[in-house]
Amino acid sequence: MTPPTDLDTAIPQQTSLNGAAPEVDLDEAPYDVEMSLFDHLEELRMRIFYSLIAVLVGIVACFWQVNRIVSLLEVPAQGVKFLQLSPGEYFFVSLKVAGYSGLVIASPFILYQIVMFVLPGLTRRERRLVGPMVLGSSVLFFTGLFFAYFALIPAALNFFISYGADVVEQLWSIDRYFEFVLLLLFSTGLAFQIPVLQLLLGLLGIVNSKQMLSGWRYVLLGAAVLGAVLTPSTDPVTQSLLGGAVLFLYFGGIFLVKAIGR
Repeated sequence: MTPPTDLDTAIPQQTSLNGAAPEVDLDEAPYDVEMSLFDHLEELRMRIFYSLIAVLVGIVACFWQVNRIVSLLEVPAQGVKFLQLSPGEYFFVSLKVAGYSGLVIASPFILYQIVMFVLPGLTRRERRLVGPMVLGSSVLFFTGLFFAYFALIPAALNFFISYGADVVEQLWSIDRYFEFVLLLLFSTGLAFQIPVLQLLLGLLGIVNSKQMLSGWRYVLLGAAVLGAVLTPSTDPVTQSLLGGAVLFLYFGGIFLVKAIGR
């Protein structure tokens, strides 16, 4: 029998003596390569550069179609006339709308760059969760945008339009209106990330599902405070809708954490 060569010892055996596949270590980082601090910084710089290019392309594309986007965002304010109260106000509103819209369009690519930066250092077990969590985070964010557009914004605007409708005429500043709409859209999208945060806390072993459920009283208070802070309006309807959505998402997050055995 010939002794094993260096090549034989360098290549791991793919099967055991009985022909079965070797047991895979889920806590191993299969593509973890030693890199210097400067290499990490260089890769981070390139990922940020690619992300900024994607955002810039998204902003330019949205500015090209900004009138259509503005018309779409004006739909919830039926019966209201918008005024330009200073020279160039609509131009700066267009830049603001294009900036937010371009960021939304580029967000999947930005998320991809983040994942590609951290992926080499993840174990096999962690890699299995990256895809579902990224997909879930994206779906929840866009669900939050749709929820704000079809539920929160119309509810808030109907409250303000009906209140004092017989006393004042509804003539709104275009700039103030879009500050209201854009802030409500993005704050709702971020609030819808609560289940993802819960899942991360559960995976890291910081909090389990029983502990999350036991603190429901504090969550109820927190949802009321969050609804008051995140909504730019002061009407109770909008705050109640957002607070209720936060509670629903929180208990949904508890279900997910319990489903993974935490």
